[in-house]
Amino acid sequence: MNGERPPPSGVLIDPSKDHITVDGRVVRPVTRHRYIVLNKPLGVITTARDESARTTVLDVVGEEGHSGHRLFPVGRLDADTSGLLLLTDDGELAFRLTHPRYKVSKEYIAVVIGNPSASDLEALRSGVKLEEGITAPAEVEALAVTAGSRDSVLAELRIVIREGRHRQVRRMVHAIGHKVHSLRRTGFGPLKLGRLKTGGWRVLGEAEVAALRRAVGEDAG
Repeated sequence: MNGERPPPSGVLIDPSKDHITVDGRVVRPVTRHRYIVLNKPLGVITTARDESARTTVLDVVGEEGHSGHRLFPVGRLDADTSGLLLLTDDGELAFRLTHPRYKVSKEYIAVVIGNPSASDLEALRSGVKLEEGITAPAEVEALAVTAGSRDSVLAELRIVIREGRHRQVRRMVHAIGHKVHSLRRTGFGPLKLGRLKTGGWRVLGEAEVAALRRAVGEDAG
């Protein structure tokens, strides 16, 4: 324990401070944290509470989702963005998942007004200039082009970023001369939204939590 052999009589440990190994392998105590993935609806606020009494993501999961835990959202989605949001009470994992150092991927489906050209898409892939600097390279794939209202055209793009700037995807699209019609997050690190219905949530399995830990360099034990 903490680099020293414990006494034969045993010793009490503090899981938040003490470092336990057996034969050189890190031993994690049984976790009592809770991990939930939510398909956030439009208009819902990503915060623990709102002064204007607007609906928050914690309201959506309700008491059943909390199950006695003090959950909080990992990162944020704007009110006008829907999709995958992770809720947990695991502060250390949440910190790593949102820290720029770990470059955790975030996948979005953006429906944009107009049909971006090949050079527009390449600009998104290479990095575009925002007020605070050039964005990091992104994965960008054109999925479909459909007719919109008033003779407009809507293009569906899959965009994967590894940064967390304010309203980044919307601002990137604006930088190439287009506007976002709708935006939905479909992936966060190894997690995928899948068929989870809007407003629905589910508890992550052990394998999914372990995958999140691996994504940020934590030993899953």
